[in-house]
Amino acid sequence: MIKKIILSWIVLSALLLAQKITQIKFEGLAHLSRDAALEVASLRVGEEMDIAKIDQSIKNFFKQGYFKDVWVDRDGGRLTYHFKEKVAIAHVQIKGYGSGDDGKKLLQSVGLKKGDLYDEVRIKQVKRSLIARLESKGNYDSVVEVTTTPVGKGAVSVIFEVNKGEKIKIKKLNFIGASALSKSELEMNLANQEEDILGWLPFLHSGDVKVDQLEYDAFRVKDTYMKHGYLDAKVSKPLMRVDYSAYTAEIDYQVSEGVQYRVGDVTLVQKVEGLSSAELLAELSLKKGYIFNITRMRKDMELLKAAVGDLGYAYARVAPRMQKDAQRKVINLQYVIEEGVPVIVNDVLISGNDTTKDRVIRRYIYLAPGDRFSATDLKDSKSALGRTGFFEHVEIKSQKVSHDKINLLVKVKEASTGTISAGGGYGSYEGLMVNASISDKNVLGSGINSTVGFELSKISKSYNVSFTNPKVWDSMYSLSMNLYKKEYEYYNYTQDQLGGSIILGREFLRHFRASIGVGYVDNESEENGDGVVSTDGNITFVDTYGFYNDKYEKSSLFLNFSYDNTDDYYVPREGMIAKLNFEFASLDGSDYNASAGSGEEDGYGSFVKTKAQYGIYYGLNDQIDYDLILRFKARATLISSGDKEKLPIGEKLYMGGIGSVRGFDPYSLSPLSDPSNPSSRIGGKKRASATFEASIPFSEAAKMRLAFFYDYGMIGEDSFNEIERSSAGAVIEWQSGFGPINLVFAKAIDPEDGDRTSTFEFSMGTKF
Repeated sequence: MIKKIILSWIVLSALLLAQKITQIKFEGLAHLSRDAALEVASLRVGEEMDIAKIDQSIKNFFKQGYFKDVWVDRDGGRLTYHFKEKVAIAHVQIKGYGSGDDGKKLLQSVGLKKGDLYDEVRIKQVKRSLIARLESKGNYDSVVEVTTTPVGKGAVSVIFEVNKGEKIKIKKLNFIGASALSKSELEMNLANQEEDILGWLPFLHSGDVKVDQLEYDAFRVKDTYMKHGYLDAKVSKPLMRVDYSAYTAEIDYQVSEGVQYRVGDVTLVQKVEGLSSAELLAELSLKKGYIFNITRMRKDMELLKAAVGDLGYAYARVAPRMQKDAQRKVINLQYVIEEGVPVIVNDVLISGNDTTKDRVIRRYIYLAPGDRFSATDLKDSKSALGRTGFFEHVEIKSQKVSHDKINLLVKVKEASTGTISAGGGYGSYEGLMVNASISDKNVLGSGINSTVGFELSKISKSYNVSFTNPKVWDSMYSLSMNLYKKEYEYYNYTQDQLGGSIILGREFLRHFRASIGVGYVDNESEENGDGVVSTDGNITFVDTYGFYNDKYEKSSLFLNFSYDNTDDYYVPREGMIAKLNFEFASLDGSDYNASAGSGEEDGYGSFVKTKAQYGIYYGLNDQIDYDLILRFKARATLISSGDKEKLPIGEKLYMGGIGSVRGFDPYSLSPLSDPSNPSSRIGGKKRASATFEASIPFSEAAKMRLAFFYDYGMIGEDSFNEIERSSAGAVIEWQSGFGPINLVFAKAIDPEDGDRTSTFEFSMGTKF
C-alpha cells in the first residue's frame, strides 16, 4: 500500500512539473488589488506548476494579516485562490474596567482601535493586558469576557466585559534578618506597604498589592540600605503568601545587612581646563567622615557632570570608583571625569508650537547656534519656557550631529492661553457674580498678555483693560499698561476708584527683573451705615467709628524688584520667587475729620508702601517617587506716613481670605476704632502672613491637585502682632481652560468674638 502511495505521489509530481500555469484567479479578495496579490503569491502565468511554490504563496497571504482562511483550487493549468477575509472592527469598548479614559488609554497601548481587522491573537493580548493591569492594582481572579456583534456586512462590534476580582490587602511586611534599620525606614519607599490609617485617602497607602512592583521593591529595600551606608546588604526577592479566603497577604524579605561604611578619602581625577578640583570637592555633599549615602553620591555625580557641561562638554561622563576597606569600615571615593570634546550648538529645532511663534520661544532659550554647550543654560532654558505659562509641557533634548556638534530639539505642548468667557459664579463673600472677559497671555503667539473684561456681583463692579509685553521688540525690556474702574463694598464703606498705571521693566542676570512706573487713582469713598448726621455743601459729617468719606487723587511712583527661578508658571516644583515693591504716593484732596469734632477739613499727605513676597518650592518626586510638592510662602506689607498725615481708609491694610489667612472673611481682620464693636474696622499699617502647603496629585486627567495648608497672619496699626490669627484646610487646585481656579475649604483655628469666618472660598487666576 505504501509503495502505491509513493508511486502515485511521484506520478502526480511529474504531471505537475510537466503542467504549466495558464491562469491565476482570486476570489473573495477585498483588501488587496489583483496586482498586489500576484506580487504576494510570487507566481506567474507560464511558469511550471510547483507544489512548494503554491504552498509558500498561501503562507505569504496569511502573513498579510487580512485573511481568516486561504485555499487554492486547481483545474488543469488554472489556479483559483479563495479568500475568507477577517471582519473589520466597527466599534470597540471596555466595560467595567474604570473610567472611559482608562479604557481608551489601554486600547491605545495595545494598538487596538476602530477600523482594525478582528484578530483573535490581538483580542487575547488585550485580555491579558486587562488582567495584568488589574493584578498590578491588586485585583485577583478577574474575568474578562469578549462579545462580538455583527455590524452590517463584514464588520463587528467588540465589547470587553470586565468583572474585577477581589483586591488583595497586605496584612504584614516581614524583613527577616533586619536589625540596623527600622521597619518604617525600610517600608518608606516601597510601592507595596501595609495599609495606613485612613488609607483610602489619595496620599496614604491603601495596602493593595501591586504585583508588577513587587520585584522592584526588593531593589528599593536595597537602595534604602545603600542610603545608610550598608553597601554589602543583600535583599532577597519578596515571597508573597496569599490567604485567598480572606484576600490578605504577607510579604517576606530575607535581609543580610553587613556593616555600615563611612566615607574615607574623596578625590577627583580630571584634566578639564578651567575646572578647579578643589572648588568642586568643596561643593560635594558627601564628605570624609560622613555615613555613605548612595543618593548623595548620585547627586554629586550630577553636580560634577553639570560643572563640566557648563564648559561645553555635552557628553561628559562621571564614573565613581569605590574602594571598600571592610576592616576600617570606610569607603574611599574617586570620581573620574571623562569630558570628551567640547560641543558647539549647531541649530535649535523647535516643534509642537502651532500658535506660539518660533522667535517668541527662542527668547527664552539661552543657547543659540554657534554657542558652546552649557548644562546650566539648558536647564535654565527649560525653566524659563515653563515660567511663561504658554506651555503644558517642555522638553529639550540634544541630538548628536557630529563629534563636536549637537542640535537642540525643543519640543513643546501648548497650553490654552486665551479665553473668551461670559458667565457667573458664587462666592462666599461676594455672592452671585456675573462676568465677561476676553483675555490671552499669548496673543496670536506673540507672547503679549492682554485682558479686557468686567465683573459684577452683589458688592462689586469692576472693569479693566490691561496690556503687557514682556519682551518689547525681543529685547530685555518689558512694558505694562492698565486702566481700571471699580466699586467695592467693604463691610463699613464703599470704595469707588478710577485708576491706571504704566510700568517699564528690564531683565537683569537672567532671573532678576526691575521695573519703574507711574500710576494715578481718583478715589471716591462713602461710608455705609447710619453715621450721617448732617450735610453741608459737598462735605458729609460723620461720627461712626472714625471712618471718613475719602475723596482724593493719588499719584504714585512704583519701584519693583523681583527674582524668579521657578521651573513652571502654574505648578512650580523647584525654585524661588522673591519680590520687593515700593509705592511712593502723594495724595491730593480733603476730607472732614469727624472724630476731631472740629468741623474743619484736613488735607492728605503722602506715604510709602513697601510690600515683600517670598515663596520657595520643593518637589519630592526624586526622593520618594511621588509628586509631593512642599511650599512655603510669606508676605509682608508696611505703610509709612507722617504722624500728623491722615491715611485714607482705602489705602490701609486688611487681612483675611485668599492671599492672607484663609478661613476668615476677606478684609474682615483689622484694628478697630471701637474695641467693643467688631464692625469698627479702620485698617492697619503693618501686615504679615506665612503659609505652609503640601500639594499632591488629585486627578491628572482633569489637571487637578489637592493641597493642604496652614496659614498664619498678623496685622496692626503700630506693630505687626496687634491681631494674630491662623487657619488650616485644603485646596483643590484646578488648571482649567479659564485659568487656574482654587477651591478653598478652610477652618479658622483661633477665631475670637466678632470675627467673621468662612469655610469655602474660591479664586481664579492667582499664582503666588
